[in-house]
Amino acid sequence: MNAPVSISEKDAVDYAGLTVTPVSTVLGAEISGLDLTQPLTPEIVAAIRAALLRHKVVFFRDQDIAYEDHVRFGRYFGELEGHPVTAHVPGFPEILHIEAADGMKLREEIVPIVRAANKWHTDVTFREAPSMGGVLRMRHMPPLGGDTLFADTAAIYADLPQKLKDQLETLTAEHDIIQSYGYRVDEAKRQELRAAYPPMVHPVVRTHPETGDKHLFVNKVFTTRILGLPEDEAKALLADLLDRVKAPEYQVRFRWTPNAIVFWDNRATQHYAILDYWPQERIVERVTIKGDKPFLAT
Repeated sequence: MNAPVSISEKDAVDYAGLTVTPVSTVLGAEISGLDLTQPLTPEIVAAIRAALLRHKVVFFRDQDIAYEDHVRFGRYFGELEGHPVTAHVPGFPEILHIEAADGMKLREEIVPIVRAANKWHTDVTFREAPSMGGVLRMRHMPPLGGDTLFADTAAIYADLPQKLKDQLETLTAEHDIIQSYGYRVDEAKRQELRAAYPPMVHPVVRTHPETGDKHLFVNKVFTTRILGLPEDEAKALLADLLDRVKAPEYQVRFRWTPNAIVFWDNRATQHYAILDYWPQERIVERVTIKGDKPFLAT
């Protein structure tokens, strides 16, 4: 578990000389006043962390970083991890190379399949300890389209009826890598993934380890079923919860620009990369920061 942040966002930002500008009423802020090609001081790192905890996703513009800069920035916030399916940048196993749906290069015949598989999600919840966050850099952007949406899972949870909140806090759900990646790999790879990543059970509501906020913690990509309820009731409940992330009131939409960077708190959000740019290309690169095992504080 990461230690609670010990400095308020206002104090951290004032001290570090950064400008943090909210971009929606719910989540998201743009940070300016720094150069990510240069090493950062502990005060600036504390300011960025404080802004991330407050806004859940932060955006940086015009950062023409090298691979080494990308890795260094991610490591300020924790240990980095790779991915069992998505390709990485040659020579940099910490940096994922992402085209279309996590590594599937678009071709006309697979566009309908990939679009159907493109869903709101929190990254790698099939892990025992899903990632703390992701730092995504735009490497090649289409002339139009390819925006990314983020949703605030604390705001979604907060608006649930109290009776439903009480029920959800007693429940767990299963998360499975095969649900998302099984269709795009051969049988041998599926068996390898199943052995390495058996289905994982997480609380339906998790407590954020740094802010103490409660977050809805199920997603369309990896959550297969809610446990402890009759099957029909569990299916209906999961469908209802997954539908709530679609409301625009909980979202912010990021329109990419060349060399933009996004840093999101994976414990506090879901995201959706809009696949509306075919036949143009969209290539992004991500470092992923290791997280902690989800829990619900009682």
